[in-house]
Amino acid sequence: MERLYTIPLRREFSKAANYKRTAKAIKTVRAFVQKHMKCENVKLGRELNLELWKHGRKNPPPRIKVKVLKGKYKDEEIVLINLPNIKIEMPTDKKKKKKEEKTEVNLEGMDDPQKEQDKEKKEVLGHREPKKEELKQPEKPLKVDMKPREKRVIGRTSKK
Repeated sequence: MERLYTIPLRREFSKAANYKRTAKAIKTVRAFVQKHMKCENVKLGRELNLELWKHGRKNPPPRIKVKVLKGKYKDEEIVLINLPNIKIEMPTDKKKKKKEEKTEVNLEGMDDPQKEQDKEKKEVLGHREPKKEELKQPEKPLKVDMKPREKRVIGRTSKK
């Protein structure tokens, strides 16, 4: 069952302290939908939440239009609320896939599976892997072109 409502919020959130107004508006939306849809399990949509918090915690909108969808999920009545332009769908039960049984690989004629993988890599990449000696770069001494600092004596200057 799907319905559209315009929920008045100003009368309720003006009763709350100004720093709690948006939180009070969210509670009001929940209470309104619980009363009109006769269901305790109510879920607010992400976009609706963002719209209510758009101007911060002190200044929620005075009224808001919502689309409400009521349905069953996992043998429970559930109500989803969101903005009217957002498509709402009831969540579906995704059955867990059974773990695939590991099949044994026939290793006849193979010495080591690691060697076989290395051969396949070489074929796919089309080049050989560099040897360890090639990876090491010769150490070059660093060139230092710095002049030694001049020693300066810092002390009192004589009075003139």
